[in-house]
Amino acid sequence: MKELCEGCECEKIEQMIRHTVWSSGRNKIIIGLSGGIDSALAAVLCTRAVGAENVLGYMLPSAVTPKEDIDDVKALCEKFGIRLAIVPITGLIGEFSKIEGFTEDNYLLGNVMARLRMTILYYYANQNQGLVCGTSNKSEYLLGYSTKHGDDAGDIEPLMHLYKTEVRILSAFTGVIQPIIDKTPSAGLYSGQSDEKEIGFTYAVIDEALRNLEANNWKPQNDTESAILEKVKKAAHKRNAPPNLLKDGGMNGGCRI
Repeated sequence: MKELCEGCECEKIEQMIRHTVWSSGRNKIIIGLSGGIDSALAAVLCTRAVGAENVLGYMLPSAVTPKEDIDDVKALCEKFGIRLAIVPITGLIGEFSKIEGFTEDNYLLGNVMARLRMTILYYYANQNQGLVCGTSNKSEYLLGYSTKHGDDAGDIEPLMHLYKTEVRILSAFTGVIQPIIDKTPSAGLYSGQSDEKEIGFTYAVIDEALRNLEANNWKPQNDTESAILEKVKKAAHKRNAPPNLLKDGGMNGGCRI
């Protein structure tokens, strides 16, 4: 495995963030902060790239959000000078539960929460002439461990090329607070939820398998790699554009404009 150069990697990401913001004509970055390591690192890299005064953090807690997550987000924002707004979504979830045919189910409600949060972030992005910063990493992206049009959305994805284990390395390098680095990875969609329990493997095992699969042209060498590859295949629909018959931007033949 090629050793990660922390300083070089951060500079590369920060340059991408600056270029994206400047070329967009916007002047603010909006980011949802969950208390987890991915959003924390993304926020810190944004402050390094465009200045803390141009990064607006929003924490959108639900009834199952642990108090320590809220405390950690406050501490992170205080350390890096990020302006933070805490906007609870419990009431919105309550209203959604009134729709016809609503079922009380962790999986269904978790996806609703992820999409509600992204809707709110885009509202604040529109309000502040900003861009929404996504927080997906490469491990989650390849496995499809995200919600379509929810936490997989964003105008810029500074961590998409980084495995989860690399996110941890850069988080330590950039000064993300230790309680966030040490925290068990969780999407926070229901009480007691753990990423690694849901996936069935630790991120260390996942990342090693993904690296080996990429190096071997996606041909598994053991049972673990076969299991990880199956998850990657099943998640293809999340990585690909929706199937459609549109050709050449819709300008090829037919009606002339």
